[in-house]
Amino acid sequence: MMSLRQIRYFIAVAETGSISAAAQAVFISQSTLTLAVQKLEEEIGVSLFSRHAKGMTLTHQGHQFLRQSHLILATVENAKRSLQQSTEQVGGHLIIGVTSLVAGYYLADLLTRFQRAFPNVGISVMEDERPYIEHLLVSGEVDVGVLIVSNLEDRQALQCEVLTQSPFRLWLPPRHPLLACDSLHMADVAKEPLIQLCIDEMEINARRMWSSAQLQPLVTLRTASTEAVRSLVAAGLGVAIQPDMTYRPWSLEGDIVEGRPLADLTQTLDVGLAWRRGSARSELVDLFLEVVREKPYGR
Repeated sequence: MMSLRQIRYFIAVAETGSISAAAQAVFISQSTLTLAVQKLEEEIGVSLFSRHAKGMTLTHQGHQFLRQSHLILATVENAKRSLQQSTEQVGGHLIIGVTSLVAGYYLADLLTRFQRAFPNVGISVMEDERPYIEHLLVSGEVDVGVLIVSNLEDRQALQCEVLTQSPFRLWLPPRHPLLACDSLHMADVAKEPLIQLCIDEMEINARRMWSSAQLQPLVTLRTASTEAVRSLVAAGLGVAIQPDMTYRPWSLEGDIVEGRPLADLTQTLDVGLAWRRGSARSELVDLFLEVVREKPYGR
């Protein structure tokens, strides 16, 4: 039967990328850890890791199980915490770095739940571009970041955890000819005037997806406002490819925005947490991670 110890061992391997590093982190032998991971894979019936010369990387099922594993441990820790002490006894100050697009869709919920659990912890939020948030995390000026981890650069210095993977979908105005198609592809969109969101490195993600499709889009408008994208699409001035987390079927003017999947677009926008690697995390960061993990994300 699956145990919490197995789950902790699995998380250690997933976060370090190797059996040897994970064994040091959890203070057991490599052979014991290897056997524990193998038994876990046998019990759940899937391969959680791809083994290679440089270490171990998570499979798709491994990434899914990692999110659930964090949720399991967070629930257990929350139960222990509620029995052992009142959260009102916890004090201190937590500094959170956040990027602008993420702030609009996740921050309020995260802060509300954390403040409800730990009312005597002060919180400061710094909103900026991802590279600067990374710099602040590495320098220790920010405790934890909430950002798009798809574009995270300094993975040697930072540990990250995906909270949700938001698929992209095509936004269209009502009665657009493409709505009549049973299946849509990137090549269909390449022929259309495209409205590009240019906030929070969304253009980097767009270049990545178009390069992968070996297509050149017809970008006619760029804007830093998600609401402007929504309004422009609804008004029939173009189409847009946006992460599902930002979708709403109407604009501020009350006009309809249709959303459709693209059959050949599998890229996701990964939103998650980041914190400095290699040093002991503060108690407040651990508590913040636990609270965030208690709620599964995604549409």
